[in-house]
Amino acid sequence: MSKVFRFKGGVHPRDRKELSRDKAIEPAPLPERLVVPLSQHIGAPCEPVVSQGDTVKKGQKIGEARGFVSVPVHAPTSGKVIKIDSFPHPLGKDLPAIEIEPDGLDTCADGAGGQEDFASLSPDELRAIIREKGIVGMGGATFPTHVKLSPPEGKPIDTLIINGAECEPYLTADYRLMLEEPEKVITGMRIMKTILGVERAFIAIEKNKPEAIDAVKGVLGPDSREATVVPLEVKYPQGAEKQLIKTIVNREVPPSGGLPMDVGVLVQNVGTAAAVDQAVRLGIPLIERVVTVTGEGIREPKNLRVRIGTPVGSLLEACGGFRETPGKLVLGGPMMGISQYTTEVPVIKGTSGVLVLPRSRVRLEEARTCIRCGTCVRVCPMNLLPNFIGTFASRGLFDQAERYYALDCIECGSCAFSCPAKIPLVHLIKYAKAEIMAKKRKK
Repeated sequence: MSKVFRFKGGVHPRDRKELSRDKAIEPAPLPERLVVPLSQHIGAPCEPVVSQGDTVKKGQKIGEARGFVSVPVHAPTSGKVIKIDSFPHPLGKDLPAIEIEPDGLDTCADGAGGQEDFASLSPDELRAIIREKGIVGMGGATFPTHVKLSPPEGKPIDTLIINGAECEPYLTADYRLMLEEPEKVITGMRIMKTILGVERAFIAIEKNKPEAIDAVKGVLGPDSREATVVPLEVKYPQGAEKQLIKTIVNREVPPSGGLPMDVGVLVQNVGTAAAVDQAVRLGIPLIERVVTVTGEGIREPKNLRVRIGTPVGSLLEACGGFRETPGKLVLGGPMMGISQYTTEVPVIKGTSGVLVLPRSRVRLEEARTCIRCGTCVRVCPMNLLPNFIGTFASRGLFDQAERYYALDCIECGSCAFSCPAKIPLVHLIKYAKAEIMAKKRKK
């Protein structure tokens, strides 16, 4: 049993995972049209390598990466390119994407073979495969995985953590993946250990997922030294990268720009590990993922295997539609997800969930004056002063907000969740961060 440490702060929202946790993963119907954004990762967007009217096959590259911190995108099925234009994007604005009309045949592209004996490949060859297959962090950050697996000289990695905490309320996609396909997660971990040359690995899962813990342990075997499965306290944001590192190896990632590699650790989501397995062993690019469609506003919550580019509206139909008048549509969880204004937005590589809350459960509460209770300070897992940063942001004092480490905020939402005055602290801090970064770019 590995010793488990604690991180400061955090909250305990109702998880509401019972709506979908017992729903096995099922394939989502192929929609009538797919919209594949060219921006699905941190870094420069892809350049299209197909044209309107072209015929494409499943897994064919349709967008080429530009630069090191970028990955290509691939056709989720076979069909015809209808349009290359700007379409609604989950980030809230229209962005370039490739619209495909499926032909219903799902014909695979040629030369999509993998390498079962991955140990015979060098780390550089494995990284090249992972890049070419478009793998990014699937916990929501969408950072290109091959970049994360390429620590610079002077930053040795001695620990790999596979993140199965899934601490966001409502979401159960990672839980079902660990429960139903643990061998993919474990093989992906083995591939990443090979690339990094590390011996020590942990698989982090919250204690309220005992079936997933047993499933993963079952694949590893009773005497395995490949990885230690660590049951974690159920607390939000337990799955945040810096908090996970503190909890498992008791190392503090330096503030103000520090990265996990600064303390010798690399963290990857369980979905990313499974995608690495499929890319390397079978040659399958990242063209689908597991998505939880849930919330009290959905008639039949489900965990669906969804093609990238599927419009959210199609998923809602697959789940029986709205139970009652919708009040809020969120991609991701309720704490860190992004509200949407249209069901036309497509699922992208970082979409872990679609959450619908009915109008009867959505309340717009007017913010009141801060009562100086300090609750937001106590729950902040980054040791910040959200009350001060929020006040600076509301007054346009962005230099002061930066001096109070606004850029260190991980936007987990614990402060706003616990604020008795209902002050939208996360929105204010995001506003301050955007203004600070805009000023830096002008210099």
